[in-house]
Amino acid sequence: MTDSTRVRRGAGKRERLASAAARVLHEQGVEKTTLADIARAAGVPVGNVYYYFKTKDELVEAAIESHADGLKTLIAALERLPAPQDRLKALVRGWADQREVAARYGCPTGTLASELDKRADGLDRAIAKVMGALLDWVDQQFRQMGRTDSRELAVALVAAYQGISLLTNTFRDPALMATEGRRLEGWIDSLA
Repeated sequence: MTDSTRVRRGAGKRERLASAAARVLHEQGVEKTTLADIARAAGVPVGNVYYYFKTKDELVEAAIESHADGLKTLIAALERLPAPQDRLKALVRGWADQREVAARYGCPTGTLASELDKRADGLDRAIAKVMGALLDWVDQQFRQMGRTDSRELAVALVAAYQGISLLTNTFRDPALMATEGRRLEGWIDSLA
């Protein structure tokens, strides 16, 4: 095996651990999740976790990076759509498509942000950057629609999603998110 093969295999295992961390932290929360839970979800022996991550906080940080990477991938896909209105509505549809997950666990990024905020150890600011990147992108879409109140509209859209995620999770009712998604699409159309 060459050194480059070792690096590729290692990177794949690290990525699996980061992805599993994002998923398990979302499902169980930071405090309840153990390194063994993440190792099991990634299909990696627990002893190997320490080769890539020395602490649970390093895994939380990797999960935040996974959220950021997921957002970048989503934005890249949305950018292929022809108009900002189409991009925003596709974003809302994507959120609504995840309503079953939201009903069980809430918004992946929002719940992590809420949980990390209570710790104030720097990871709270790292997840805030991910939320900020989403807010900035939504703001840009509204600006491209010619809206001078783009930042306020971006905050309203992201807040509506976070709020409906919380209610969908609280009541375990995916229909709430589907209904709010349709309302938000109509709202976006009314702003064009």
